[in-house]
Amino acid sequence: MADDIVLPIPNLSAAQNFFILSNPSLSRLHDEAREAALKAIKEDQMAPYYQIITSSSKPLLTLDSDLLDSMQETNTVTLKSLDEALESAQATEGESEISDALKARANFLTRIGEKDKAIEAQKLALEKTPGLGSRIDIVLTLVRIAHFWNDEALIVWGMDKAEKLIEEGGDWDRRNRLKVYQGQHLISNRQFKRGGELLLDALSTFTASELLSYNEFVTLTVIAGALTLSRVDLKKKLISSPEVNQTLPELPVLGDLVKNLYECHYDKFFRALALVEQNILLPSRVLFPHARFYVREMRILAYAQLLESYRSLTLESLAQAFGVSVEFVDRFVTDHLQRSSFSDFVPATSSVATSELLYGLDELKQ
Repeated sequence: MADDIVLPIPNLSAAQNFFILSNPSLSRLHDEAREAALKAIKEDQMAPYYQIITSSSKPLLTLDSDLLDSMQETNTVTLKSLDEALESAQATEGESEISDALKARANFLTRIGEKDKAIEAQKLALEKTPGLGSRIDIVLTLVRIAHFWNDEALIVWGMDKAEKLIEEGGDWDRRNRLKVYQGQHLISNRQFKRGGELLLDALSTFTASELLSYNEFVTLTVIAGALTLSRVDLKKKLISSPEVNQTLPELPVLGDLVKNLYECHYDKFFRALALVEQNILLPSRVLFPHARFYVREMRILAYAQLLESYRSLTLESLAQAFGVSVEFVDRFVTDHLQRSSFSDFVPATSSVATSELLYGLDELKQ
């Protein structure tokens, strides 16, 4: 049925690629991102969006006037046809046909990146559409528009609206898709534990490809789970997960991260964490704001895990275990304990770090 078709609009990969282009520190990725962004714009005839990003004071793409004119002309013709179809439906057809015409017009405006008009059109379609499933789909489309434009207020509104509609009787597929939307949103707001739980719940039933690819979904799930799961659950829910394992060959650094953490190979874990930061956290629209926090918390988690196993450790043995210098461990420990309320830690000049350090690290996580 047409109601079951979820269109991948707006194209969120375009927004992701423009995020990369806007970040000078990701210059190594700029050529690929520029090519992919321009391809998405051409495929979806995104004239309004293209006009915005090429007319800023520091444009991320160079304006091609012929391309813009061509897309605008195509959009004008298409919109005229959709308007005529809507007028005809309103004059001669019933509620269902009018709803279909409204949704077609709203989806077109969403596809081309006409933010305000798309939101207005989607909300009108929501008001005039009778079916509960279709109404949920429209609200989730509004959430994706909000993600595309970084409109947090609209995201929150849409999440709340979708949850209420689901409670009225949403089907299994839409319930599971909403979990993915909610999980991603929670992680984007640094709520890794609850967000990770929702993503894990959807791991074997993922269908929200209009929001993110399966690899992106697994990446978020592993990133959140590595930080928040217990050792037992890390093994059970991630390392032994068929869904995760079938994806890890394409994301080997994530496999290295969780397996080396679980197997206590801390030197390899530290190297994997550095690669995760550079190749996954920093290039991600969702994870970039939390990159420093995540890396710090993962370091603390690894230190705490090691300290749980021993009563006493020298700074030298800590450094050897993590594959870093003694100076790094000393500086890291001193810096974080000075910012915590733990005051009984062995002085930084001591060569012995007792397991009491664990409690100091735990203080930092409160």
